[in-house]
Amino acid sequence: MVDLSRDTDRALDEGRALLRDNRSGGRHRLAGTRSIGRASAKMKAGHALRKLRNIALALAVILIGFSALGVVLGGIGFAGLMGAIVLAAIAVGVFSSYPSLKVPERADLKTDDVRRLVGQTELWLEAQRRALPPPAAKAISQIGLQLDGLQLQLEEVDQAHPMAAQIRKLVGEDLPEMIEGYRRIPEHLRYEEHAGSNPNKQLMEGLGLISAEIDSVTRQLAAGALDDLAIRTRYLDYKYGEAEHAAPEQN
Repeated sequence: MVDLSRDTDRALDEGRALLRDNRSGGRHRLAGTRSIGRASAKMKAGHALRKLRNIALALAVILIGFSALGVVLGGIGFAGLMGAIVLAAIAVGVFSSYPSLKVPERADLKTDDVRRLVGQTELWLEAQRRALPPPAAKAISQIGLQLDGLQLQLEEVDQAHPMAAQIRKLVGEDLPEMIEGYRRIPEHLRYEEHAGSNPNKQLMEGLGLISAEIDSVTRQLAAGALDDLAIRTRYLDYKYGEAEHAAPEQN
């Protein structure tokens, strides 16, 4: 019976290489886009791991199937070995490309789950970034970092919290609506001055306002933790710091 383990390992290595290519700028336009935040990077990494799992399962089925066939037939011969390799290559190609990571639509950003909203918005922003001028693309990357900080605070926030509704409006509606509004303007009109401004300037001003509001919301959500830390620090200073200063000197 022909040992297929070496060919299976080679095919699995090829699958890993394809996934690395997908994640670092290769064949899938979203998976190859540099992540603007940890939330979107985590979602893409999870998607890549699921692809790798599918490849491993498919290769395992091929290995077991041809091994069993070899036991029944007393060997699979060269033709069987080539068939196994071809099937393994097809499995790697198919499962490294499908299912593709879905680019969130605008409708996907209208969700009640504010924690998931952050990751979905980051993925959506990554897909829009290439169509924006360089200064705006840089601002989007900065907003991605801010969204990461916001998501950390959302871990402890109830979905019914009043601040959650504000976040849904800010992150799920205002931000994408402004970017889509800019993209609807023909490119040759984006530089034309009108009433002392132009669409490019207005986009940057809008992104600046949204960035400031995200920072404000994050600070409000973190206020309790900041106060708790300050109180704990003062308590420790009172308990240990004062005691250390008051300790009598030993001769």
